[in-house]
Amino acid sequence: MSGYLDKAPSADHSDAKTRRKLLDQRRMEYRRAIESYAEQRQLQHELVDFPELIAASYLHGLQALPRKGSAAAAR
Repeated sequence: MSGYLDKAPSADHSDAKTRRKLLDQRRMEYRRAIESYAEQRQLQHELVDFPELIAASYLHGLQALPRKGSAAAAR
């Protein structure tokens, strides 16, 4: 009977450890999301003073995208 009692607390300990680990993972995801949001807001705030950089990065992004029309025309 003592063998049964010895196994029960370790299962409870394992469950508590798993719950704690899941809570820590959720907490870290939440923290990363908050940090990412704060960084994006800071970057947007800094870029407001330089609208030409926003336009230039937008145009650069458009040029980097593959064009569907040019691929179809090449066939």
